[in-house]
Amino acid sequence: MAGAVKMAGLITASRLGIEAFSESEKVELRTHWTEEELQGVIRATYRQMLGNDHLMASERLISAESLLRQGKITVRDFVRTIAQSELYREKFFHSNPQIRFIELNYKHLLGRAPYDESEIAFHVDLYNTQGYEAEINSYIDSPEYQESFGDWVVPYYRGFGSQRGQKTVGFNRMFRLYRGYANSDRAQFGKNRARLTQEVAQNIPMPIFPPISAVSRSVSLSSALVGAAGGDRDQLYRIQVTQRAMAGSPQVRLSNTEYLVSYEQLSTTLQKINRLGGKVVSITAA
Repeated sequence: MAGAVKMAGLITASRLGIEAFSESEKVELRTHWTEEELQGVIRATYRQMLGNDHLMASERLISAESLLRQGKITVRDFVRTIAQSELYREKFFHSNPQIRFIELNYKHLLGRAPYDESEIAFHVDLYNTQGYEAEINSYIDSPEYQESFGDWVVPYYRGFGSQRGQKTVGFNRMFRLYRGYANSDRAQFGKNRARLTQEVAQNIPMPIFPPISAVSRSVSLSSALVGAAGGDRDQLYRIQVTQRAMAGSPQVRLSNTEYLVSYEQLSTTLQKINRLGGKVVSITAA
């Protein structure tokens, strides 16, 4: 029974795009570590902080890695060094609007999405009055960071689980910021646009939608969540459908149909296809 429940959980995680966390453990640099364990911590920290963006060897912060190896800084200090570096600024600060940058700081440094407009407003004001370093330090020096990760645990995406002090709405909003390790924070639909501006301002949660690839892999619409792909609202999507013959129809062979719809039309179109007995073959960006 426990195995069946676990398998069901893994299938659901795959559809939603969070399979990377279904069995993951915290990455922690413990005492008496080996070089292999240290390298695992360093890799995990870069991946968390850079949103799975590709890191060239020349971009690595070798001095900070060496200080961590020598025990002169903690994992928390290593996280701070990356966030304060020109590498992080170039990838996320210079190329994004301020609100998008704040969203990414919450995601990378606290492992969750902003809960409400007051959190966004606080960081906008903090940056405007005290600057970049104070903005970054406010996350890393917060009681929330200390309680969640301490000095030796690599920050991780904890917005997908229920934890003490965490608002439920954060679960929905995390899906707007994260679409799996196969994607990066600079390659998602919407690119450098803020993801949560509207729903945070209106204090409403958005529905949770699976990635396009998850819908495409589904055996039928009845086994998939009906909705969009968490993508760009200005994007058009091409839905390829195999249509079964209706009851009483003389038609025997299946017919193939293609729909070209906007983001807003995705949900209603998929519901219509489901009612007509159609099977979605693929959903791709047009």
